[in-house]
Amino acid sequence: MKELALKYGCNPNQKPSRIYVTEGELPIKVLSGRPGYINFLDALNSWQLVKELKAAIGLPAAASFKHVSPAGAAVGLPLSDTLKHIYFVDEAKTPLSPIACAYARARGADRMSSYGDFIALSDTCDEATALLIKPEVSDGVIAPSYTPEALAILKEKRKGTYNVLQINPAYTPEPLEHKQVFGITFEQGRNEIKLDDPKLFENIPTQNKHFTPEALRDLIIALITLKYTQSNSVCYVKDGQAIGIGAGQQSRIHCTRLAGNKADIWWLRQHPKVMNLPFVNNIRRADRDNTIDLYIGEECEDVLAEGAWQQFFKTKPEPLTLEEKRQWIAQNHGVCLGSDAFFPFGDNIERAHKSGVDFIAQAGGSVRDDHVIDTCNKYNIAMAFTGVRLFHH
Repeated sequence: MKELALKYGCNPNQKPSRIYVTEGELPIKVLSGRPGYINFLDALNSWQLVKELKAAIGLPAAASFKHVSPAGAAVGLPLSDTLKHIYFVDEAKTPLSPIACAYARARGADRMSSYGDFIALSDTCDEATALLIKPEVSDGVIAPSYTPEALAILKEKRKGTYNVLQINPAYTPEPLEHKQVFGITFEQGRNEIKLDDPKLFENIPTQNKHFTPEALRDLIIALITLKYTQSNSVCYVKDGQAIGIGAGQQSRIHCTRLAGNKADIWWLRQHPKVMNLPFVNNIRRADRDNTIDLYIGEECEDVLAEGAWQQFFKTKPEPLTLEEKRQWIAQNHGVCLGSDAFFPFGDNIERAHKSGVDFIAQAGGSVRDDHVIDTCNKYNIAMAFTGVRLFHH
């Protein structure tokens, strides 16, 4: 099949719409559902990310995409009991495979942003992974293959309308890319840079020049994630998964703040008060996620006020005070931070430090590199200048 007609483009008024190739066959099969224009944009971008993560790290990888940027990305490291609990997979009926662990991490990092996502899996979708996907609000999934059990589960989702895509993992696109804007065609070479090259981390201008093997792994994950994230973008990573992604901001410090706030929320969800919230029975997943987000944030009275808390909790929880949040966040360390271009000022480092960042990889080349380096030295942060920009539009 060379082309596939779509219902409409980005918006219902944008017709006609299709995806097609000029030579050969489409590398995608629709196994279930009727994916749309944005679904395919998310699917193809997210597939590239997980394929590259798998090749670089050597572990199964997963991504959760929304509006052509990742909400989460991760490799298939085992989950601690704490992570199983905050990702709501601690009662999984089937033992979690590596690809299921990758998906649980990718989806669980920022559940608010992942609501209604498109999922990418680097490896065969198995039953364990399909069972995790089944109860989530999601638009679809793309993977190189599916076990019969997994496909049966996914085909039943959303009364049979859930989008299930299979991609040929051997597919290689042409080296030149084209896109049209306002009737004008743009052409460029594909971004084929390999971000697991050790040379990217050899230029270390900071006093602290030590990167642990885990930090190098997580920095590679950050950079590969940024390669497929709408710019400007920064990515916080810890223990093999993105924990905060800031995408599409005009100011880099806004990216750093946005992603840092998400990383803080990820960490605060592990606070004992949050892990032990006494939710009412049968609370919907979306309501539970929204409630946790409000409880952690500045609008906690929205769920703790009299007449409100009874909708969500069996008993009224004690608030998580500002001081408790500060003390808990201060315990987070070993976080890695990647940026798709240089940090222009040290304020980005100041903000990153507040979220436990100890390792940074960024392009370098700012006229204020000296200020950025000095700020890293102030906090004993190890930083590498990669010399690589990763803009994505």
